[in-house]
Amino acid sequence: MTATAARVPVTWLYVPGDRPERFAKAVGSGADVVIIDLEDAVVPARKDEARANAAAFLRERTDREGVAVHVRVNDLATPRGLADVAELGGLPGLDAVRLPKVESAEGLGALEGLGVPAHALLESAAGVVAVAEIAAHPSVGGVALGEQDLAAELSISAESAMNQIRLDVVLAAAAAGLPPVPMSVYPDLRDEEGLVASCLAGRGLGMFGRTAIHPRQLPAIKRAFTPTAEEAARAAEIVEAAEEAEKAGRGVVALPDGRFVDAPIVARARRTVALAEQLGAG
Repeated sequence: MTATAARVPVTWLYVPGDRPERFAKAVGSGADVVIIDLEDAVVPARKDEARANAAAFLRERTDREGVAVHVRVNDLATPRGLADVAELGGLPGLDAVRLPKVESAEGLGALEGLGVPAHALLESAAGVVAVAEIAAHPSVGGVALGEQDLAAELSISAESAMNQIRLDVVLAAAAAGLPPVPMSVYPDLRDEEGLVASCLAGRGLGMFGRTAIHPRQLPAIKRAFTPTAEEAARAAEIVEAAEEAEKAGRGVVALPDGRFVDAPIVARARRTVALAEQLGAG
């Protein structure tokens, strides 16, 4: 496993594929994952140019540590999407592809031999209904929601309705052994307070990390998903108690306040400690 793969991605930054002068800047922005976008951010007349830009950048990329580079290709149900995968697959600088408008596991056979994971974007009712089979596909390394497209299709305006969908996707990802589901983009660049509040709400639903459309959103996203000093201290206390119990040959972990915790709580505490160390919490 590479250093990039071992880290838990918190920030994912989109950069348009027809703006190659921004690629290196995006990699240096502090984002954990940079997504070169060949789909929504590029007008049809420039999509072939955007693909060539992405391919050139990936061929020349030598620094693979610290930042992962993904490419959001066009819909695999279109000739352009298939051409994207054919040209980009196997390039040394590619860490994953991001697939838009996935509605079933059918058609994902085009990813065989790609050599990197695919992250499936669920942007329709059909995709959400089929999330379990999509998440279980061997080529899929992660799933996420395209919430703006989905809300438009379903005429959703209530946050409670979207939360139900988010939980369904979080559950399907966990059942398939996939990483936590990152949140969809927050479109208002000026509303940092709203961005943080939205991130905290998603974190409470079991989602983790978020895609961004501008580097200025990255610090707020990181802050929202970083364990607080209190959370980090509590987790460290649990981990320490678990290690003491293991050394003593005890199967039960007792905390200093008299409470007992079991293995899943300890595992979660270890993840929190690791995340706090990664993000510099506390």
